[in-house]
Amino acid sequence: METLHFATLIHAQAKKYGDRTALNHKKNLKDDWSHVSWKSFAEQVMAVSKALLELGVNEGDRVGQFSNNMAENLIVDYALFSNRAVVVPMYATSTAPQIEFIINDSEIAFLFVGDQVQYDIALTVMEHNHFLKKIIVFDREVVLKGESSMYFELFLQQGDASNRHFEVQNRMQEAVDTDLACILYTSGTTGNPKGVMMPHSCLNEAVRVHTVRIPEITDQQTSIAFLPLSHVFERMWCYLCIARGVEIYINLRPIEITDAIKQVRPTMMCAVPRFWEKVYAAVQDSISKMTPFKQGIVTWALATGKKYNIEYLRLGKVPPATLKIKYLIADKLIYSKVKKTIGIEQAVLFPVAGAKLSDDINIFLRSMGIPIVYGYGLTETTASVSFFDHTGYEFGTVGKIIPDLEVKIGPDNEIMVKGKTVFPGYFKNPDATAAAFTEDGFFKTGDAGYIRGDSIILTDRIKDLFKTSYGKYIAPQEIETRLILDKYIEQVAVIGDEKPFVTAIIAPSIPDLERYAEKNNIHYNEIADLLVHPEIYKYMEQRIQRLQTGMANYEMIKKFALITKPFSIQGGELTNTLKLKRAVILQRYKVQIDEMYA
Repeated sequence: METLHFATLIHAQAKKYGDRTALNHKKNLKDDWSHVSWKSFAEQVMAVSKALLELGVNEGDRVGQFSNNMAENLIVDYALFSNRAVVVPMYATSTAPQIEFIINDSEIAFLFVGDQVQYDIALTVMEHNHFLKKIIVFDREVVLKGESSMYFELFLQQGDASNRHFEVQNRMQEAVDTDLACILYTSGTTGNPKGVMMPHSCLNEAVRVHTVRIPEITDQQTSIAFLPLSHVFERMWCYLCIARGVEIYINLRPIEITDAIKQVRPTMMCAVPRFWEKVYAAVQDSISKMTPFKQGIVTWALATGKKYNIEYLRLGKVPPATLKIKYLIADKLIYSKVKKTIGIEQAVLFPVAGAKLSDDINIFLRSMGIPIVYGYGLTETTASVSFFDHTGYEFGTVGKIIPDLEVKIGPDNEIMVKGKTVFPGYFKNPDATAAAFTEDGFFKTGDAGYIRGDSIILTDRIKDLFKTSYGKYIAPQEIETRLILDKYIEQVAVIGDEKPFVTAIIAPSIPDLERYAEKNNIHYNEIADLLVHPEIYKYMEQRIQRLQTGMANYEMIKKFALITKPFSIQGGELTNTLKLKRAVILQRYKVQIDEMYA
């Protein structure tokens, strides 16, 4: 299948779809959605392309984006592609030192920003930075300071007034697959982030293989974008949707996604496991409050759904008529109501990746007919390495390897990959690039696992694996994934490297613990007192023990500490992609950890 170069793609789509809606966006949750047609999308891309030329952007120049998800992000992306320039996205939650590092590393002269917070950070960086020359602001309500800043609206007008159309056309025609499209900086759980270089060949190949594997991604679908566009998963998903003519709704603030989904009722959406963990916890909490009679109906419905969707459809078998009737009844009584409450009753495809998804949650959602497509990938592999097929998928795996990608297992059970979606190297970092590849050109993912048939089974991040003082290897993510199923546990970091036993730092759901305390007449003055109350500790201990059923004794958490504040990006315990910074957590909670081993 031939794919269009991203430099010309939007203009080709505009000819095909004209006034049909391509993008939808809004500033405030209560606002009506604003619509951008394919024709308008292409016109704005051309205007920004010309404005970039006027600004002095040359082929190969790096241009930054520091913003929440906005329609303007995608318009700027494709304008940069038209100019054979490179987009460098930055997480909207990034700090000034993080932004400055990327600006210096990529030598960024021009930066597009979203709101006032991002603008103020960019301005602070600009005051003592010799690379950054101009800040262009998407949000018209941002208060600008100085001549080095301007609104995107004015920038667009300058592009409209420019007569450099033919220069842009020439660049578009000269664009080739080896042109660098993006530099995506890894979240950096340890040390500074590395700039992952993504040429257009990686993007085109990703579009090709996903079109082959997922033919239902068509121009009849709608998708909502709520993961950061600076994350490779959402970025590549939106690029794929645009290439396939899917209508995209852009969610500005991640915190508003539950309301936005109900407004949009999308057929497609990519998400990280945490989203579905919260859905699962909410549904389970609702079930726990039902009468025994209603709980019995739910139990029957889930058993019916499991048999229908997993024991038959998953295996490519035709369900018997009686089971189909039972499933339709279960759907009418339970599933359809749950899905409508969430806003996903029109679901066609919901990819999920970015972290480990519990098999229990996966089976639960699939049993209800929610089309979760679980997968695995990295920034360095242009997202996907593997994902579930419609049939034949196996729980416990992260799906089948994508077409034309070679995967093998190296030393320490490390997963290694080679193919056209694998990046060529880290920007201006030859040492890191050399360390990331084998002599025969395989990228070392840093993930441990093995291959069964065409499917990949992940065990853990190699650098996260630790060994107790008794020589037992522990995979912390396996344990953390189990514990996060509990509604009383928001976050957990498993500890135990060179220690005699496993412990954990747990950020509990404080509102749930407060309700439990009230119900059981547990008295306390402050939250800190509640979290060290013997009855609360005993109650949490019992719940943790149940969650660890079937685990080896040496893997089980023997002690834990409850903390008053959750891990956060701002606090430094989480990366921008919400991965644990274990070294920071070990240092920050050293007192509590030492007490558990005293």
